[in-house]
Amino acid sequence: MQQPFDSAQGERGEVDGLSTVDIDATRQQLIGLKTAVVDRGVVGGSIRTSARVGMDETRVRVVNVKVAGFVEKIFVDFVGKEVRKGQPLFSLYSPEILNAENEYLLALRVDSPLPDPLPLGGEGGSLRAAARRRLELWGIPAAELERLEREKTSSSVVTFVSNVSGVVTKKDIVEGSRVEMGAMPYQVVDLSTVWVLADIYETELRLVAPGMTASLRLDAWPGRTWQGKVLFIDPVLDPKTRTAKVRLAFTNSKGELRPEMFGDVTLAREGRETVRVPTDSIVQSGTQQVVFVARGEGRFEPRRIETGEAGRDFTEVLSGLVMGEAVITRANFLIDSESRLRASLARIGGGDASVPGSRHEAKR
Repeated sequence: MQQPFDSAQGERGEVDGLSTVDIDATRQQLIGLKTAVVDRGVVGGSIRTSARVGMDETRVRVVNVKVAGFVEKIFVDFVGKEVRKGQPLFSLYSPEILNAENEYLLALRVDSPLPDPLPLGGEGGSLRAAARRRLELWGIPAAELERLEREKTSSSVVTFVSNVSGVVTKKDIVEGSRVEMGAMPYQVVDLSTVWVLADIYETELRLVAPGMTASLRLDAWPGRTWQGKVLFIDPVLDPKTRTAKVRLAFTNSKGELRPEMFGDVTLAREGRETVRVPTDSIVQSGTQQVVFVARGEGRFEPRRIETGEAGRDFTEVLSGLVMGEAVITRANFLIDSESRLRASLARIGGGDASVPGSRHEAKR
């Protein structure tokens, strides 16, 4: 069973491949060497990462044509235009629709005393019900059917409307063109809610869960913050970046969040208090983690440590250090290089070796 950290003693002695380094005060100032004290504080907490605004894929709709015809007029004539549900998109002349409307009018005259049409899936029904249902399945707007029943006259041109409010993101139609059955002339996306896609490193995935609250800051809106929540975590990692996509939902009632905007996402999470060192003080040396401990009088000793949870600024220390010791936080990679060189020269020469910039050379 591991002892409490406060009572544990830091490991002494050399680390394989590294040697204690002596650096005089002048040299320390020249290379910008800085140290920090091992203390107790909060580690972890919020997770911050880069993010990109995207469309909510569940709010993407296409307008399809279920019967062939010719485009008479276009009311929404460019991509990016906002449309409302029920707003006219284009008008279509179709001989098939014209014939079907005439059949419906005939059915109204000969079948009017019969009851209203049966629901879809019901058996039987009047000629009127069959004719009306045919038009409905072709996507004829309810307003056009009401006009037929009211005015009792067919129309050579039928206007199709948007079935959702949003922004047109695709337009594949021009006036005078022929459209075939199954064509999809428009794509409309409801941007009242958007997705934000964030990359989370595999080491932090265990800290993220659906429903977690998050805040979003965008480069396009300095000083502004939006609140959202985590919806989904991609089950597959990107093998190149070692990250997984996390999908977050944000309300976009004012349309300020536009797809492809870049920014930062902060996932709210409570940290915990523990013994810690600045993350910048840790040097990855092969399979081990090493810090350089200030022993006084310009002497810096390599120390192998065991770490726990890692945060952006601080990392938890499980063993290898004691409270109050000072570790190098800046220029530690330079010290690491010199320590390796000292260790190599010591092995070759069978003892200590002088290294340029060390205290030994400064005394000459």
